[in-house]
Amino acid sequence: MSLIPSFFGGKRSNVFDPFSLDIWDPFEGFPLSATLANLTSSGGESSAIANTRVDWKETPQAHVFNVDLPGLKKEEVKVEVEDGKVLQISGERSREKEEKDDRWHRVERSTGKFMRRFWLPENAKVDQVKAAMENGVLTVTVPKEEENKPQMKSIQISG
Repeated sequence: MSLIPSFFGGKRSNVFDPFSLDIWDPFEGFPLSATLANLTSSGGESSAIANTRVDWKETPQAHVFNVDLPGLKKEEVKVEVEDGKVLQISGERSREKEEKDDRWHRVERSTGKFMRRFWLPENAKVDQVKAAMENGVLTVTVPKEEENKPQMKSIQISG
């Protein structure tokens, strides 16, 4: 385990995916990291939402990101492209208001802020990014530039 983040300023969520980039947590992996996270966050918010699940597929026409965000409204989510090369998806899930007479038996749903960042490939058309939210799934579509296929010309061999 390395205590130093990668050159890209964060850790990769998948070591096999060079474009995946998460926010670096210097306390990750330490036995007291959960305790420290609870002490430093306001109101004991959970950082589990920071691990928001994202699927990224590449089709011949586009890069498509599907993000699971159950219970969030589109107004609570922000999609941005930073410096023309980093797709950033962020937002916040607020804590439910507690009534005086409520007695909670279990709290498992996470609250708090989340952010996921992805390095976009060179062929991404960042000026044409589209996002849509349906049934708790955010779909971000980043169109690709068409590949220039090399032209082949036959040459007659004289002899």
